[in-house]
Amino acid sequence: MIDTRRLRTLRAVADHGTVTAAAAALHLTPSAVSQQLVALEHEVGHRLLTRDGRGVHLTAVGKIMLGHANEVLAQLERAEAEVAAYTTGEAGEVTVACFATAISAVLSPAIAVLRSASPGVHVRVLDAEGDHSLAMLLDGEADLAITVEYRGAPDAADRRLSRLPLYAEPFDLVLPHDHPLAESATLPSLASETWIGPYPGNPVHDVITFACRQAGFTPNLAHCSDDFRAVVALVGAGAGVALVPRLALRDMALAGVVVRQTPGPERRVFAAIRRGADAHPLLRPLLSSLRAIAGSLGTG
Repeated sequence: MIDTRRLRTLRAVADHGTVTAAAAALHLTPSAVSQQLVALEHEVGHRLLTRDGRGVHLTAVGKIMLGHANEVLAQLERAEAEVAAYTTGEAGEVTVACFATAISAVLSPAIAVLRSASPGVHVRVLDAEGDHSLAMLLDGEADLAITVEYRGAPDAADRRLSRLPLYAEPFDLVLPHDHPLAESATLPSLASETWIGPYPGNPVHDVITFACRQAGFTPNLAHCSDDFRAVVALVGAGAGVALVPRLALRDMALAGVVVRQTPGPERRVFAAIRRGADAHPLLRPLLSSLRAIAGSLGTG
């Protein structure tokens, strides 16, 4: 009989690439993870991993087992959801990993709706950039992730996840109010400017650099901040220009800057849960509220 805890360990190692990183995600010691993997190999009767420097890679049999692990763990999620539904599911806690703009735009309004419609459902919020929240979801640190499409993200066909599209958010140009192109700026016209934006690794960084390259240039990102209020403040101080997601500009003090719409770049925001958890009674009302709030945003 294969121990499902060892299947979770195998998936964590496959996701993170090293025993040490998987151990940290699972809140275990590297020795405990190694022992789980050795035990699983004995249960299966085949080598599942090969070492490559500091990392590990799945063998052919390991890849077969990972596919089955995803199916088994999804089925366990479904079982937990059905048991929770049977026991009413009227009260409990849901942990959501979500980036800051979406916390303001959709998650906070959804929580306000839940407090009236489902007062027994408590939402715990973890502020996490899009490239971190999915890892937190898959590692079991969160029950739901609100994230964005980004380079290297699991795609819609990923067998570990179920996804709910929420909204597509355009980016706007932000320039100093006295910039010579303040009234007529286009993306190509700003090719020689100093740019301000998030750090590499932030999904927004990828959107900005891709949009600029599509316009024929590589942006000179001289100033970096993951806080869009700081980005706009730097623009207002004349330090450069920026592309900022439209919802991040809502309710923001825009003194000293002008905002111009520009065609093209956008970020697609979606909610994700572990596959099999779709029917969980604590997640259903939250997903419903998120869908309704996202539909009323009017980001265009």
